[in-house]
Amino acid sequence: MRFRLMLVPAAVVMLAGTGFVETIVAGQGSKRQRLNPMIDLLEQKLSVFGLYAPGPPRGTRGGPPPADAAVKSQAEYAKDALAMTSSDFVFNGSMEGGLDRAWTPFVEFMKGMGAANALTKMPYRRFTHPMIVKTPKIADDPVKAIENISRELNEGVSGIMFVETESADEVRQGIAAMRFTSTGGTRPDAVGNAPAYWGMSDAEYKAKADLWPLNPDGELVNWTIVESKEGLKHVREIAQVKGIGVLWPGAGTLRGVFTTTNAAGERMFDAEGWEGAIQQVLAACKEFHVPCGYPATATDIEMRMKQGFSVFVMTWGEPGFKAVETGRRTAGRPATNP
Repeated sequence: MRFRLMLVPAAVVMLAGTGFVETIVAGQGSKRQRLNPMIDLLEQKLSVFGLYAPGPPRGTRGGPPPADAAVKSQAEYAKDALAMTSSDFVFNGSMEGGLDRAWTPFVEFMKGMGAANALTKMPYRRFTHPMIVKTPKIADDPVKAIENISRELNEGVSGIMFVETESADEVRQGIAAMRFTSTGGTRPDAVGNAPAYWGMSDAEYKAKADLWPLNPDGELVNWTIVESKEGLKHVREIAQVKGIGVLWPGAGTLRGVFTTTNAAGERMFDAEGWEGAIQQVLAACKEFHVPCGYPATATDIEMRMKQGFSVFVMTWGEPGFKAVETGRRTAGRPATNP
């Protein structure tokens, strides 16, 4: 349905049946009220800072956590995530290797987010912490990828990260899977729990759950990550794909790519090659005007911001909190969100 808005001085207009409020000031046009505040920040070319979802403690080197480590429920972890008002989003990378093993805790976490009021309703509907998740590599099984992405979106997430992307076609397949067939995509019509999580009817959800910036009114965002030499070879082609919201160098994975073992069995790290790969992705972002993301720490976030990175995800815990604090201060943003 189309809504025609009459411009009147300092008028406030309620879009019938949606709960979204548009404030219209004579001579200034209208300001779109976003459900997903990350997109507001991206449109304004502001820096964005988020944290990994908190979870059970881990032991060192992949071992079991200490016996006295406190383990909370997923609902409690969700409350912890929402209490971090300096964070613009929550990121979950647990499903990169497949959905099934990580599915139950992910769904419980999403339920906890919903119960803890991740969606505010005043002065208009908006997520305080939109959820972004990883999905398994698309090229491994493009048909399965449609199912995976649909399952994740049907729980109410606001964005999907495509991992290990190595071609423009792979990204296009993933982007199509994020869009309903009615808008030219491949996402099935079933919407699962997403409308309830977004606080709207199925029809309203289908209208809003499209991909920004392909649809300026869309509330979903795509992240695409390049983390292999093959992906670097095609990074300019990847960066040109319409629909990518943020392009990332997979710094951690690329570090492994540029680490080899010599004849003596010693590990050799090519720091120059690694940094060159990071800068190659950044250069493609700049050339094609795509926001560029980086997994920063408190020690390097200012440097990466000066280089041109603008979207950051940090680990949960004091080092990550410090990185967010430093980033927001450097960007001139308030210490917390309203």
